[in-house]
Amino acid sequence: MYWLTVFLIKIWIRLTCNVDATVLKKIQSHGPLIVITNHTGQIEVPILFAYLQPRKITGWAKAEAFDNLFLKVIFWLWNIIPVRRGEADIKSLKVAVKMIKDGYIFGIAPEGTRNKTGKLLRAMPGTVLLALHSGAPILSIAHWGGENYLKNLKRFKRTDFYIRVGEPFKLNVEGVKVTGEMRQQIADEMMYEIAKLLPEEYRGEYNDLSKATQQFLIK
Repeated sequence: MYWLTVFLIKIWIRLTCNVDATVLKKIQSHGPLIVITNHTGQIEVPILFAYLQPRKITGWAKAEAFDNLFLKVIFWLWNIIPVRRGEADIKSLKVAVKMIKDGYIFGIAPEGTRNKTGKLLRAMPGTVLLALHSGAPILSIAHWGGENYLKNLKRFKRTDFYIRVGEPFKLNVEGVKVTGEMRQQIADEMMYEIAKLLPEEYRGEYNDLSKATQQFLIK
């Protein structure tokens, strides 16, 4: 069922999108990895899931989405972890850290919600907690074009979907007490790594790259 799902997703993507996913081949073939990306919530999740195969991939999805039977089956096949938004869900964090250490790619959008327009929203600090607890390398993947997917689908028009991949980095907070303010700074530094890969019109809250810092990032 897992590989049947992958097969069907790829067919659907080829019918509805123009995707050059060759850039994803530069991603390491094994080992723990956190992928951070922007989130329009339309087609990027199936595309990245399908084209990062055969890597094992997981991520978080809001717990209420599991009430949908179709999504529940898909999430079960993909080993997606339910998370309760708006509260400290320690259980989902521990499960995520374990799966990363078991060699999964963990995909996460620091924005925490769909931006819908394609323009970046301010990051939430949850990604930072995951990165600090797992110690895994982090890779930024930016995409654009997918924000037009549903509109194009209604017009029977294929969507041009673009992907760019950054350079891996880790967080360095050695000898520092991590405060809430610091977590936000780290989240912003991570988002600038995504913004650098995007055309200027998609950078949104992170449009001014001169404000980008790397105080807590190690390339």
